[in-house]
Amino acid sequence: MAVSALCPSCGAPVVFKSASSVFAVCEYCQSTLVRHDQDLEDIGKMAALVEDRSPLQLGAEGSYKGVHFALIGRIQIKYSQGYWNEWHLLFDDMRTGWLSEAAGEYVLTFMEQVQEPLPGFDNLKIGQRLALASQTWTVSNIENAECVAGQGELPFKVGAGYPVAAVDLRNQRNFATLDYSETPPLLFVGEAVDFRSLKMSNLRDGMTVEAKTVEARVFRCPSCGSPMSARSREILAVGCASCGAVVDAADQNYKLLSKSLGMRDDQYAARLPLGSKGRLDGKPVEVIGFLVKRCVADGQFYNWSEYLLAGENGTYRWLTEYNGHWNVVDVLSNPPAKGIIEVDSVRFGEQVFKHFTSTQSVEVIQVAGEFTWRVRRGETNRVVDYVAPPLMLSCESTGNDLTWSKGSYVEPQVISEAFNLKGDLIRPLGVFANQPNPWGETNRRIWSLFGKLALGAILLQAFFVFFSSGKLLLRQDLVFEPFRGDEVQTREFVITGKPRKIAVKNATSLDNNWIGLDILLVNKETAQAWPAARELSFYSGYDDGRWTEGSQSDEIVFQNIPAGTYYLTLDPDMAPEKPVAVRDTLEVHVAGAGWSNFVLVMIFLIAFPIFSAMRHAAFEARRWAESDHAPVSSDDSSGDDD
Repeated sequence: MAVSALCPSCGAPVVFKSASSVFAVCEYCQSTLVRHDQDLEDIGKMAALVEDRSPLQLGAEGSYKGVHFALIGRIQIKYSQGYWNEWHLLFDDMRTGWLSEAAGEYVLTFMEQVQEPLPGFDNLKIGQRLALASQTWTVSNIENAECVAGQGELPFKVGAGYPVAAVDLRNQRNFATLDYSETPPLLFVGEAVDFRSLKMSNLRDGMTVEAKTVEARVFRCPSCGSPMSARSREILAVGCASCGAVVDAADQNYKLLSKSLGMRDDQYAARLPLGSKGRLDGKPVEVIGFLVKRCVADGQFYNWSEYLLAGENGTYRWLTEYNGHWNVVDVLSNPPAKGIIEVDSVRFGEQVFKHFTSTQSVEVIQVAGEFTWRVRRGETNRVVDYVAPPLMLSCESTGNDLTWSKGSYVEPQVISEAFNLKGDLIRPLGVFANQPNPWGETNRRIWSLFGKLALGAILLQAFFVFFSSGKLLLRQDLVFEPFRGDEVQTREFVITGKPRKIAVKNATSLDNNWIGLDILLVNKETAQAWPAARELSFYSGYDDGRWTEGSQSDEIVFQNIPAGTYYLTLDPDMAPEKPVAVRDTLEVHVAGAGWSNFVLVMIFLIAFPIFSAMRHAAFEARRWAESDHAPVSSDDSSGDDD
């Protein structure tokens, strides 16, 4: 039930929503108030909170595990890495909790009473494991912090400079905090939560900023005349919802940044209008002619565009485009000496070009602009293409002409920038003959990196195998007597340094016999124990030759054993059918390097180059599927046989 009273400083009403709240900060005058039943004591002004970018604020609401809550208080705490917030929550079922907000992580906890004594603050260390509240924890953070300020309702007194000694504990599922600012210390247990899962509402919009009054500007779209507005001077561009035009709102003339969307282009409309000027390879060019050519293959038409470019000093170049794939083409003055004879490959310069396609009839179907020869619609020629991506050699021939040209593949963005196009060119479709394999360089780098990492893994494994052999910690001879069943305890041994793998080896005198061993590795100081069980058996005999089964020895490996003084207990279970004593030589040593992790690492590493190689091969398969050398499927072969 909520309790309300008047602030003794300013007279404003102060409402305590939670019965556990004994402390509040007046939201009107920032007076620090202590609740004494129905009376409030003013103990001074609360320090100001440091402005942050938290989306939370008092009055924000959310839900946790189906129970609604509200934020009724806040403590801001300063620590070595900055600030964090502790938000006091009141649930509809009258429980209270805390939502910690630090470095983008949100943790929701509840105070929990425990019977066992809590460890001392000075006795805890990072990485230490301890058992509290029926869970095993690892110390993840230790902080000597201080309170900056408080806000709203809180269950205890706080103020600027109030010390906050806290220890964070984590395990695989939960989170806990030991709060040493109280005596005795308090334990809070909960979990890290996804902020979106809390379904928060009534959040604040970022940082508090000074309110500004800016006259809204209203204008009309220069493209279609639709009304538009910019509500502040920080708005630099406004998109028209009607036609898609984008206007420069910072320009007093509202200049178009991009023109409105038009109707679908004509099938043969030039993507580079005649008269377009630009720069290729740093040299000025102008589009003076436009051709559309066509060939027919397997009953299907293929169209592409060619643009004649006039350069400086009376030079000419070409641009070709097919399905969004662009090439800059130069007629060769020193072509390969292969004539019109089709060959498997052509060497030009330092590169070898592979034969891609031979097209017997390429027809000009559209002409526009100026050309340097008497071009006409309907004329045809023969074209043979050779590729060495990103380059292509093309041999074009007619009854009385033969020219070689070299094309270089360029991305559409290069063309857009070269001619300062306002709109984006269409995205390339499919794979073109000389299109660079996007996985080519990546594949080379991945294989190179794999080689380096694999070599490093091999050297590291070799170091552990040959130079980091296990250190002997204990060697002791034991005897297990039949029918006695006495538990045997070994001498003590010491493990130092970081947590280690510990191997325990038993070498027995078994002979056509078996023995079961329940083994317990025990930390003398903490009594923490690690159990293991083994059954050893060894049988031999003669049956058309000597045979053996089982083994007289066995090894157990304990993982991540921390430093300390240890001993082993062994509880034997001996075979009643052969009641003889069994001698055992027990050795404890730091386990050497195993091979399983090395194998897993190598499998992990090789997966990346294999994936890259497969993608690289898949791209090449798509390229050559469009050539004269496309693989023939089994279906195609069977069809030819018919």
